[in-house]
Amino acid sequence: MSDVLNGVYRNQIDHLTIVDCRYPYEYDGGHIKGAINLYNKQAIKEFLDNTVTSPNKNHVIIFHCEFSTERGPKLYRLLRSLDRELNAELYPRLNFPEMYLLEGGYKEFFQTHKEHCFPQSYMPMLHKKHSEDLRHFRVKSKSWAAGDKPRQKSRVNGSGTRLCF
Repeated sequence: MSDVLNGVYRNQIDHLTIVDCRYPYEYDGGHIKGAINLYNKQAIKEFLDNTVTSPNKNHVIIFHCEFSTERGPKLYRLLRSLDRELNAELYPRLNFPEMYLLEGGYKEFFQTHKEHCFPQSYMPMLHKKHSEDLRHFRVKSKSWAAGDKPRQKSRVNGSGTRLCF
């Protein structure tokens, strides 16, 4: 990520969007310079609807959340799914074919690259000062997830050798 921000890949990347999937109080407490804060399904849908892309330009998107283990990957998959739906008749075309997930999330990036963050600070999701904010966003997150298909648990069939999902 640091190399991308320092321009090492400027010849390969025409446009870069860094999507910070953390809650607004986390983002306001410190984020990667130039990142946009998209933390729910509606924001991802609006981003897809309002972002003009070109097959001749390489628009790279890098997602992250605090650790890049829950919110970032979930919204990454959502954008990929919506992009697939939008381009179903033009398969395999995608508006955003090049997307990445920042390994270790903002927490790890901030520890080693504070110079790329503004303000130069880190607000954990579970910070006591923002317990009410967290409760508010978690309730909203549950309502946003209400339409998600529940994941099926794996189970062993009668022979005990095969998993079904």
